[in-house]
Amino acid sequence: MNKLLKIASIVLLFSLTMFGITNKASAAKLTLYCSVEIDVCEMLEQAYEKETGTKVAMTRASSGETFAKIKAEASNPKGDVWFGGTGDPHLTAAQENLTEKYKSKHFDDLLPAAQNQAKNADYKSVGIYVGALGFGYNKDLLAKKGLPAPKSWMDLTKPIYKGEIQVANPNSSGTAYTTLATILQIFGEDKGWDFMKKLHANINTYTKSGSAPIKATGRAENLIGICFQHDGVKQTKKGLPVVTVSPEEGTGYEVGSMSIIAGARNMKEAKKFYDWALSPAIQTMVFTSGKSLQVPSNTKAKADPDAPDLSTINLIDYNFKVYGDKATRASLLSKWDKDVSVIPR
Repeated sequence: MNKLLKIASIVLLFSLTMFGITNKASAAKLTLYCSVEIDVCEMLEQAYEKETGTKVAMTRASSGETFAKIKAEASNPKGDVWFGGTGDPHLTAAQENLTEKYKSKHFDDLLPAAQNQAKNADYKSVGIYVGALGFGYNKDLLAKKGLPAPKSWMDLTKPIYKGEIQVANPNSSGTAYTTLATILQIFGEDKGWDFMKKLHANINTYTKSGSAPIKATGRAENLIGICFQHDGVKQTKKGLPVVTVSPEEGTGYEVGSMSIIAGARNMKEAKKFYDWALSPAIQTMVFTSGKSLQVPSNTKAKADPDAPDLSTINLIDYNFKVYGDKATRASLLSKWDKDVSVIPR
């Protein structure tokens, strides 16, 4: 009898163990590729796990790097959702069928720019925030060097700023690609490329991440950083001597975007996260946290009171459809590599 009880106990223990393993294996999962600042990525990861019980595996990388990763994994997708980063590479990903068509239940509440991003992508992407391009300078370092404060894009090409400017590499950074596209739209092709060559002469470092230049500016490692204006304001809010500039000629802007990766292993969870991230409550959480100063795309959400006021900024009519086109993007990056980046400084 004791022997039978012992066998029964072993069988029961084995069954319970297997049940636990099965439950663990079947728990909801989500793989998130995140192209906003790491503190925002972590906030999203933790909030979604807490609210839904879903286990989130998050990887943070710039938009250019993430696009390359999704493209490389196309035959065997490993990610589910791509959150954040400039809209241009999201449009390119949509063109290349790297992302999945999905229209959120919150679509009608979104800003026109966010809706247009979705329409241009055949609903394979959507806008999650809007941010204006610009640059920032360290006012203490500026005074120490006895230099005038730059006010325009053209000011950045002056020889007095040689070796004083940082911007990211447009191959890896959506911020830098938006800068290139903005300059070409403001000045035209010929004058725009001439501008990029003159700017190149003043660059001390091309960074991988778009926010790295303004962070270096805040730390007084660099005088001027080209960035999205909300990233400059974020440094100022930290107590650093950064002055954010909206260029006099006008400037481009980003529609930070989100896309579901085609062939996602956790498609049901991906669509659930997509709607969750566009909801008024979550957009308010993200954009009033002090960690993210863009303008939220959901009109029912609240923005940080210190977020740049887009109505006061001279925004150009940025052509997202053209500059998000994969052929245009590839052509511009190739020309920058061959005609600009190789010039000795």
